[in-house]
Amino acid sequence: MPPHATRRTTAAVTLAVAPLAAITLSTPAHAATTVTVAADGTGNYTTIQAALAAVPSGSVINIKPGTYRGQVSIPASKPGISLRGTTGTSTDVVITGSTPASTAGTAGSATVLNLAKDTSVTGLTIANTYGGHDSQALALYAGGDRQVYRNVRLLGYQDTFLSWGGTGSAQVRQYVYKSYIEGAVDFIYGNGALVIDSTTIRSLDRGSSNNGYITAAATHSSNRYGILITRSTLTGPAAARTVALGRCWHAGGAADAIGQVLVRDSALGGHIRQTGAWQDMGGFSWKTCRFTEYNNSGAGVSTGTGDRPQMSSTTAANYTAQKYLAGSDGWNPVQ
Repeated sequence: MPPHATRRTTAAVTLAVAPLAAITLSTPAHAATTVTVAADGTGNYTTIQAALAAVPSGSVINIKPGTYRGQVSIPASKPGISLRGTTGTSTDVVITGSTPASTAGTAGSATVLNLAKDTSVTGLTIANTYGGHDSQALALYAGGDRQVYRNVRLLGYQDTFLSWGGTGSAQVRQYVYKSYIEGAVDFIYGNGALVIDSTTIRSLDRGSSNNGYITAAATHSSNRYGILITRSTLTGPAAARTVALGRCWHAGGAADAIGQVLVRDSALGGHIRQTGAWQDMGGFSWKTCRFTEYNNSGAGVSTGTGDRPQMSSTTAANYTAQKYLAGSDGWNPVQ
């Protein structure tokens, strides 16, 4: 059972046995439901969605190697679900779709739509292979609090990975660890408190002097933390100094969407821009958002000649992965 799965509490039963004092007995907690999905028919279900429809909250769904097509949706009503690739090799289990937002909407385009809290996804690939460059096409829509993704591959082009808690100041938290994220345009975005740790972030080559933007944060002004990229590697085949670290997304034109992004303790490839590393969007200046770097290395680090704000070591002490995710309940999945 994952560490934050929903558990049934132990029930207490009191027996009055005269003339002895009352005796309290405990019944054991029920184990999590565990099922297996296998495309070849060797499991309990042949599709992930069928398994999700059948199991209760807090269940473990083991997924055998194979390619699983079509949207996988985890509703908010089923917290504590765990999806696990059985081999531990993320390329063995592929959940894939090719739906653009232009025809299905943002949520409808997502190959995996995860709206449940306390979920865990491990050892698999989530891809949106939509070939057009004219629309959003999400691999993952993460819309639930306290979600963990370990050893996952997220593949897309525009808007690969969305962390979204809805409008207003409500905020969801997600932790991504030792994973791989690929895209070109705003491919890590949203208003959640999102930590990407020890992960490879690969920018695709658009064959242009503008090879896209890694992040597009829309953090609410009342929330201190937005997107943190830490202990990670930013890479890609694009020409030198053609990829921006991010741009300022005021979702729906909201003036209070003051995006927050920190890239720290990471290796930056030479594809990262010097001037223009942070860019305007929708008529809003990048300077209206909270964009900084700290203690990075590699060919793409700031040379001091561009617009690359650096965070001080004193401030950085309060911008750790644990701080981003703690919230009011002290949640700490950080490894």
